Amino acid sequence: MSPDRIPAGITRRQALRLGLALGVAGPLTAACGGGFSTSGGGGGSDQLTFMSTQFTPVEEKERFRDILSSAYPSPVNYVTGDGGQLNSQVRSQVGAGKVEIHLIGGLHGDLAPLAAEGQLEDLSGLLSELSSKGYADDFLELAKAGTDKAWYIPWAQATYVVAVNKSALEHLPSGADVQDLTYDQFLAWAQAAKQATGAPQFGLPGGPKGLLHRFLQGYLYPSFTGGQVSAFSGDEAVEMWTYLKELWANCTPASTNFDFMQEPLAAGQVTVAWDHVARLVEAPKDKPDDWVMAPAPKGPKGRGFMAVLLGLAIPKGAPSQDKAKELIKALSESKTQLEVLRQNAFFPTVDADVPTDLPPAVKLEADAVSKQAGSADALVALPPVGLGQRDGEMSKIFKDSFTAIVLQNQDIKATLDAQAKIMQSLLDAAKASCWAPDEGKAGEVCKVG
Repeated sequence: MSPDRIPAGITRRQALRLGLALGVAGPLTAACGGGFSTSGGGGGSDQLTFMSTQFTPVEEKERFRDILSSAYPSPVNYVTGDGGQLNSQVRSQVGAGKVEIHLIGGLHGDLAPLAAEGQLEDLSGLLSELSSKGYADDFLELAKAGTDKAWYIPWAQATYVVAVNKSALEHLPSGADVQDLTYDQFLAWAQAAKQATGAPQFGLPGGPKGLLHRFLQGYLYPSFTGGQVSAFSGDEAVEMWTYLKELWANCTPASTNFDFMQEPLAAGQVTVAWDHVARLVEAPKDKPDDWVMAPAPKGPKGRGFMAVLLGLAIPKGAPSQDKAKELIKALSESKTQLEVLRQNAFFPTVDADVPTDLPPAVKLEADAVSKQAGSADALVALPPVGLGQRDGEMSKIFKDSFTAIVLQNQDIKATLDAQAKIMQSLLDAAKASCWAPDEGKAGEVCKVG
């Protein structure tokens, strides 16, 4: 598979292995945004209101508004916030029969619960019109949310990789390939870099708005246990947390303050870091030749990584649906999706030739993403699905486990057993089925192991 081509018509397993995004953007949901704000959107009765959990940082938001204005001729008020707020707004407006939102954009995990509750319009007809776009089979399956209808149109995708300043490569363990590392080699590299320079060179996004919990959910847990929920507190999980304690001891202590790893990377505070592609892309911007982007390491169960899929949906009973569908079509044009890649580092969901003249930093990421997705031992994880407004509670479980085990040195097994009970109560209350890589029967509550 060429790294410059996003293929269509692939199998479910292959589509998942694209890894460019089935969920990041844990990436940029509540972890990146505040409340919904209508500022900067203009006004007017002909204006469409587009509410989204994506591109919430100010610069990303403004860049996307420019893309919108170029792609669609009529005014659009692009409003951003987190997944809980989006779900609450849609439910309240649909329930009251007074829908003012024309279009919503969010993660699969944001949209699937709304589809299950009958809060979204059936977009099967629109998807049929867009059939030539070449959406991956798995994306189409996810858009059905377990039914025979399409409730959203795949919009964009992303994932997480490792950014490396080339100065750190001299500390790689003998025989190690930065593009194909194991977690043991990753740790040995961190230790060697720290010893050689006299200071930790590795960093993780452990700040208040950082995505360290996604590293746990989508990378370490799948790589060490093969699951995310079903093996949360077992022996393999204990081994994983033991590993993380040692890795963290060789990361800079300032990692507890890092939200976006591109900032400490660009400042030289660290030379190696894992994060979401949209939170790394600025680091190599000025001197791309000084940088390497690499797939995440692999563990005993494979190369776990989190895929992030964004979708576009129309709330049930929304006004001006024909205009909203035209906006979806505009956002589904390959040139528009490639501009989102150029500007905000989210990859297309349509079958598109990625241009060779991408910004160098984005090209570095594209190559790393392709290698990660094409790895023979790829093991794809999704962000939590089916928790709705309680998604943040699942994230808190992983964050609290990290705080107790790694920062406070509490007993690993006792901590996991206690958090497993909280997790099961959450899943029971939400009646949430398992999501990748965990397996379970549709309609049955996922069981914590």
